[in-house]
Amino acid sequence: MRYNLIMRRLLFLIPILIVGCGLLTSPTPTPELPTPVPTPEFVAPTSPAPTAKAATPSPSPVPYAFVPFISRLKEPVLVTHAADKRLFVIEKEGVIRIFDNGQLSSTPFLDIRDVVNNDASERGLLGLAFHPKYKDNGFFFVYYTDSKGNLVIARYRLTSDANRADPKSAQVLVYIEHPLNKNHNGGNLVFGPDGLLYIGVGDGGGGGDVPGNAQNMQKLLGKILRLNVDESNPKPEIWAKGLRNPWRFSFDRVTGDLYIGDVGQNIWEEIDYVKAPMPKAILNFGWNIMEGNHVYKSATTSDSLIAPIAEYDHGASGGCSVTGGYVYRGKEIPELNGLYFYGDYCTGFVWTLKQTQGKWQNDLFLRTRFRMSSFGEDVNGELYLVDHGGAVYKLAKNK
Repeated sequence: MRYNLIMRRLLFLIPILIVGCGLLTSPTPTPELPTPVPTPEFVAPTSPAPTAKAATPSPSPVPYAFVPFISRLKEPVLVTHAADKRLFVIEKEGVIRIFDNGQLSSTPFLDIRDVVNNDASERGLLGLAFHPKYKDNGFFFVYYTDSKGNLVIARYRLTSDANRADPKSAQVLVYIEHPLNKNHNGGNLVFGPDGLLYIGVGDGGGGGDVPGNAQNMQKLLGKILRLNVDESNPKPEIWAKGLRNPWRFSFDRVTGDLYIGDVGQNIWEEIDYVKAPMPKAILNFGWNIMEGNHVYKSATTSDSLIAPIAEYDHGASGGCSVTGGYVYRGKEIPELNGLYFYGDYCTGFVWTLKQTQGKWQNDLFLRTRFRMSSFGEDVNGELYLVDHGGAVYKLAKNK
């Protein structure tokens, strides 16, 4: 049976909070924004998205804080690990640095500034993922914008020094031509529980995805791709479409569930969710037909569109760009186990999401002043926040 997608979402979903345009940029009105017009031809999701309750203020005094952990960084955009105690930090200009035993390396793990284009807020070295068998093969993968502004996913290899990679070992695996717009480059790389590399690609930039890249199966823009990096000549496959700029997404290390922070247009930011195991059919998250749970462009589709589990508007609080995070699975704060953390780049607000009896509970966790370009986790599942201003913070209990 076909249902009106918009009426179902209005009935079952409550808008959540505040939000965004392009990552790391201030929101700007888009003149081509069409007037929302519901159409009866929309296909409803296979099941209605659970209602996420309105955020509630954190108690006072606040029992948790993001405490300083790494400083003296230049435009950091990611912190991750290689299945050991070290942390690896990406600086957007094209450098990866190691933090180990309380010290930030003075010599980069990898320096590829000579091939990285960092001439805009959303360009640069954007993503990093270590091969599941990194300890054996020394392979890792990076995502960057090149001199022409096109998107590159390349494999590099470790040298005989565990703290140094070989900048000359690059092998380009995926190359995606990007329009003249400098925004919406995506940039996330994550290995899934299936051992495949998941790649988040933006819709090509500008405003409103005028070319319709996100819904076009002939284009790799506006998609999450999947890549078997162990094949001799790996080719990316489209795993999901209908995404505007999936800047940061992650798999729950316990359940394998996928959480996606997809940056919105002028009004709505959203968090999308896919329950494990990952489906084989191509998923459609709705952009540019939908922005969050709201019609953006009058159009029809035969796909079942996946509604977000949470959204927030830009509103008076000044939200602008969602930053997807992680499900907390650390041991230092056991009462937070199972909470998914995400935030907003402009406001510094951090929220949590948790599903209980089929409904999503969304709560305001902390109000910070960070320009959060990313969250991260270490080998033990402890949570970190990356401040684009130049530091990494660790989630801890207030003493």
